[in-house]
Amino acid sequence: MTNKELKQLYNDLKFPRMIEEKMLLLLRQGKISKWFSGIGQEAIAVGATSALNNKDVVLPMHRNLGVFTARKVDLNRLMCQLMGKENGFTKSRDRTFHFGTKEHSIVGMISHLAAMLPVGVGYGLSYKLNKKNNIALAFIGDGATSEGDFHEALNLAAVWNLPVIFLIENNGYGLSTPTSQQYKCKDLVDKAIGYGIEGKKIDGNNVLEVYNAIKLAKQNALKGKGPTLIEAITFRMRGHEEASGIKYVPKKLFKEWEAKDPIGLFEKHLLNKRIISKKDISIIEQEIKQEIDLAVQFAIDADYLNSNVENELEDVYKANESSIVHPSKKTNSLRFVDAVSEALSIVMDKDKQVILLGQDIAEYGGVFKVTQGLFEKYPTRVINTPIIESGVLGASMGLALEGFKPVVEMQFADFVSCGFNQIVNNISKNYYRWGEAINITIRMPSGAGIGAGPFHSQSPEAWFFHNPGIKIVYPSNSIDAKGLLLASIEDPNPVMFFEHKALYRSIINDVPDNYYTTPIGVGNVVQEGDDLTIITYGQAVYWAEEVSSNYSAQGINIEIIDLRSLVPWDKLLVENSIKKTNRVLVLHEANLSGGIGGEIASYISEHFFDSLDAPVVRLGSLDTPIPFSQKIEKDIYLPISRIKEKINYLLEY
Repeated sequence: MTNKELKQLYNDLKFPRMIEEKMLLLLRQGKISKWFSGIGQEAIAVGATSALNNKDVVLPMHRNLGVFTARKVDLNRLMCQLMGKENGFTKSRDRTFHFGTKEHSIVGMISHLAAMLPVGVGYGLSYKLNKKNNIALAFIGDGATSEGDFHEALNLAAVWNLPVIFLIENNGYGLSTPTSQQYKCKDLVDKAIGYGIEGKKIDGNNVLEVYNAIKLAKQNALKGKGPTLIEAITFRMRGHEEASGIKYVPKKLFKEWEAKDPIGLFEKHLLNKRIISKKDISIIEQEIKQEIDLAVQFAIDADYLNSNVENELEDVYKANESSIVHPSKKTNSLRFVDAVSEALSIVMDKDKQVILLGQDIAEYGGVFKVTQGLFEKYPTRVINTPIIESGVLGASMGLALEGFKPVVEMQFADFVSCGFNQIVNNISKNYYRWGEAINITIRMPSGAGIGAGPFHSQSPEAWFFHNPGIKIVYPSNSIDAKGLLLASIEDPNPVMFFEHKALYRSIINDVPDNYYTTPIGVGNVVQEGDDLTIITYGQAVYWAEEVSSNYSAQGINIEIIDLRSLVPWDKLLVENSIKKTNRVLVLHEANLSGGIGGEIASYISEHFFDSLDAPVVRLGSLDTPIPFSQKIEKDIYLPISRIKEKINYLLEY
């Protein structure tokens, strides 16, 4: 490094320290609510960020203020963010460093530790696919290396040989738990051996050693040598956050590490080399102080954000500006499974940003053969993953932030539980938190009726129905399967796309052969009637049709609504039907308690009570796990045998 660069590095090192000292003062004054101090650890964030170019994405953690200041993030906005004011990065919706700024190639953390590592892997894959000379740098603390996402991310980056650096800040404690109680290995960097990647242990308080280690790791990554795991040894000079204190830390450790203060060490080095003088240091401190004071005052003077219900709800989902593409008159007879496959093929041919990820989906074609033949057509965009869920979902978020449109196949919908956090806390909340929509489609082969038992037959749509930020689609036929899947991939928001396994090869329809989109949120009247309405979706549509056919001979006409989309669901269609029939049964395959039918029934009772001639009735499967026995599944667990009883009750009320 030139003397000029070394002076800049010193300036960048001092900047976060002086901001932190100001923040501690503001905390005592009640002007900020919480602070996670990085005092003593600045060399890692500053050294690492300085070793990269501004197009390399960085995924920082709690104590990485130096990443933001080294990237020259606008200080006024940063201070407003820290104080929860209106000019911050998250519209006062998230705290401190829980935000991203694509302008500065920074993607901030969520509170669930290690969750951002797979996102960094997704960035790495995007760089590899687009042949960009960039890398992703993901920070993690020593405590979070015990998390599953740490393992899944490192393994995935290693298997795919991606340009990713994983940087562990080992400061000796995970909150209050010392490292001796966190892992058995001598050094965390030894874990690199298990993944077959390069590992390096460095002095995290030596900013030049950090800089050089990151520089070398990036060079290796760009030469195709894959990811590097770096363990930077440092110490946290204050509590996990200020309220937690430091009583659990032996006092002698503070004395030892005070002598290793990264700023003091670097300052001494520069003075000895006569690169800076004490006068230079004084000038630098004065300039930084002035800049900080001005930014702090700007934030203090700024208003707290005023919002309203409409503004908050508007920012849960990004508006979909795509036009509806209408189906052609020319059709082909397709099974449900073939319609899904055709949709994937036609959209991959149309849009080079669509990429498929999942277990066994490439040469093998997936366990249900939905992707069979696609790998041969798009060999770089149909990608097998290891047996992971959280890792691939997090990686898909990184891909989406880089402009890709990943379609992730859960081998079975049941397995999505292993990736629950990435969906409900990372992917779904991102647009609301800092304005970047995540275009991901998660394909979910689900449902009972094939005797697959309690771990391969669930209908878990209600798990996600409660979570804002995710759209949920559940087609019942081949025509809708194709049109809704294409609409889901076009939608800028994350969509969970449920495909009933029992319908894959049992349902055949004449499907338009063109690229067309069926609008999300619009239901369909499958069968018209004026005596009773059945509201349903998925396989239950066919149960409703079969049972209602027995009533038509008696002159009783039952209207059947196929919701098709569950978030959002078609409230207007439901309203119009209920005002006509005055009786309603909400039917779904998922077990009854906590099911989506409960919300729909409550909405109807609240808004359309005057139109009802009978109570709203719900019907779902038994509140048990799904049995393996097909006889018990069909005769007892599933609600098929109880539909007639509920219809009779409503008609006779």
